[in-house]
Amino acid sequence: MAKRKEIQKAAALQYRPGVDRAPRIIAKGERKVAEKIIAVARKHHIGIHHDPDLLEALSGLDLFQEIPEDLYVVVGELLTFIYSLNRKKILE
Repeated sequence: MAKRKEIQKAAALQYRPGVDRAPRIIAKGERKVAEKIIAVARKHHIGIHHDPDLLEALSGLDLFQEIPEDLYVVVGELLTFIYSLNRKKILE
């Protein structure tokens, strides 16, 4: 039996401390749109994280919608990790 190819999806979050109450969805899409989101992130050296379960939850949100409280912990941990990677790059 042939292995089913997974449809590529992507979502982008933005969080502006002091402006936003919570991170919000600023882009999401499948296939070509997902490829473009990932390409833009790579071009701008924005961290990319692969988490199918989180992506599924984020895909159900509307554009510019803040993430719901039940995602605060997982998204907070992800943002902390990405910020620490960015800080290491700056200090190098």
